[in-house]
Amino acid sequence: MPHHALDITLTRTLTRAELDQTVRTWPLVANRDTIRLMAVVRAKSPGKAWSRLRRQTGGRLPVDAITTHYPGPTGQVLLNVVFPPAAHAALTIAAERAGQPLRLFVQGSVHRALARWTDEEADRLDLAVRDLLAGTTPAQFLAALGRTLTRTPGAMPC
Repeated sequence: MPHHALDITLTRTLTRAELDQTVRTWPLVANRDTIRLMAVVRAKSPGKAWSRLRRQTGGRLPVDAITTHYPGPTGQVLLNVVFPPAAHAALTIAAERAGQPLRLFVQGSVHRALARWTDEEADRLDLAVRDLLAGTTPAQFLAALGRTLTRTPGAMPC
């Protein structure tokens, strides 16, 4: 049976006691601020891994979302979110109005939001680069960029 690496994003930072209690029942690794956890779950599919993880942690964790750590066979990272009842009802109504199953409606909404964010981020970076180039030459800009990218955190400045 395959193993699935899952990233768990929490709605809040865990206390040390909460983390210790959860780690006793399920092997997890936490990042420094304990807002993200990682688990490796043995299951036939990512869906079964999510279910097993949610069942084993018994609702002790304030889980916001669970994603697969690696892209699946389709090249996509899979997302598992449990919406509060009011949000679920609103999404169900919106999906019915759009004539789509809930899963496809949410998937399309997430894809559109990510595409919009990617475009906005590219526009923001383009504007920042144009502003920087307005006061310097491209050669000076590239030299500064090279220095910034090659500096090691904590190293003495050149």
